[in-house]
Amino acid sequence: MTILHIDSSILGPYSVSRALTAEVVAKQQALFPGSGVIRRDLVADAALHLSDAHLAAFQGGEVTDPALGRDLEAGGAYIEDLFEADVIVIGAPMYNFSVPSQLKAWIDRICVAGRTFQYGANGPEGLLPKGKKVFLASTRGGVYTGDSPAAALEHHESYLRGVLGFIGLTDVTVIRAEGLNMGDEPKAAAIAKAKAEIDALAA
Repeated sequence: MTILHIDSSILGPYSVSRALTAEVVAKQQALFPGSGVIRRDLVADAALHLSDAHLAAFQGGEVTDPALGRDLEAGGAYIEDLFEADVIVIGAPMYNFSVPSQLKAWIDRICVAGRTFQYGANGPEGLLPKGKKVFLASTRGGVYTGDSPAAALEHHESYLRGVLGFIGLTDVTVIRAEGLNMGDEPKAAAIAKAKAEIDALAA
């Protein structure tokens, strides 16, 4: 089995989402001994923001900028990662009510018509093989679930579920730790709850 491990937090060793993805990956390796891991740190090795030069290249234009060429190669590798992986683990902290720009840049590389989705008679169809499992390590400073007054500002997990489903990744489990900036006790409780959910994961 192959596990794709993706992190997007800018907080390095202080990141809760990075700690949670590491635990999810370790749990999957324990459940499936001998699993291989593809590692993508979207902060240490960030993709460029989508640009007019990218669009021209997508349409067959000549690529003369070495940086653009490297970025296009990386985008192709991101797509191959998804086809190769059986389990996909994504660390997704909430920044300003949505995902980090580093994670958005990755999304802009993997949503490619004819590769990961197509438009058919019934609308868009995901092209990734069925049966892949996705784990989202979702972290938030505030609380955006239930009847929280901030729930209307949640464009984070809902966005990720939508875009992953668009390319055919519909088996998504969210491991959530929210309220992390609301004091030491709520933070500790949220992390403990998330870790308990990871411990309870089954094959």
